[in-house]
Amino acid sequence: QVQLQESGPGLVKPSQTLSLTCTVSGDSITTNYYYWTWIRQPPGKGLEWMGAIAYTGSTYYSPSLQSRASISRDNAKNMVHLQMNSLKPEDTAVYYCAAKAGGLSVVELSSARNYDDWGQGTQVTVSS
Repeated sequence: QVQLQESGPGLVKPSQTLSLTCTVSGDSITTNYYYWTWIRQPPGKGLEWMGAIAYTGSTYYSPSLQSRASISRDNAKNMVHLQMNSLKPEDTAVYYCAAKAGGLSVVELSSARNYDDWGQGTQVTVSS
């Protein structure tokens, strides 16, 4: 089990770029078979998988967000980052970092229910 803590700005203006960080403790983000993901939940809606980065460094994205989102990692600091550009008010949501230890297929990666460890989430509001 790992502990995850999201951090980032709570308020972002439309058209700006969002940068979020997930600080991981309890294990290394490069440990075999770990997958690290970003999931968000807009107000009144369900969980939306955004993308993931594997222990290998390979990245996977939701087709709907692939053109705007980028996931990276800092191995030395044990952090996973999310950047998303061209923000819109509909990007307002609680953003979660989550992790899964174990093999996941590409299909399984995109299901929030497959992730075992979650951060508490961070609210991001897109508004001028």
